[in-house]
Amino acid sequence: MSNTTPLWEVFIRPRNGLAHKHAGSVHAADAALALQAARDVYTRRGEGVSLWVVPSAAIIASDPADKAELFEPTASKIYRHPTFYDIPDDVGHM
Repeated sequence: MSNTTPLWEVFIRPRNGLAHKHAGSVHAADAALALQAARDVYTRRGEGVSLWVVPSAAIIASDPADKAELFEPTASKIYRHPTFYDIPDDVGHM
């Protein structure tokens, strides 16, 4: 069993209607303490209206070495990209 304090990732939503963005990390024993530490460290000047804290161990990330396998197949599906469609001139800016 490890004696280290768990690491938590902090996400802040700066205003209503915007997405949460990663702000950094804090060490805390539990979720409540992580939320309090995140508030103290990352919102001292009123930078946000909402905080999320997530255990770092719960985040799964793709390996950059797997880029071709994960993301290249989308290039062959041009119908998913709006550039595939012709937009009539009378539509204007879309």
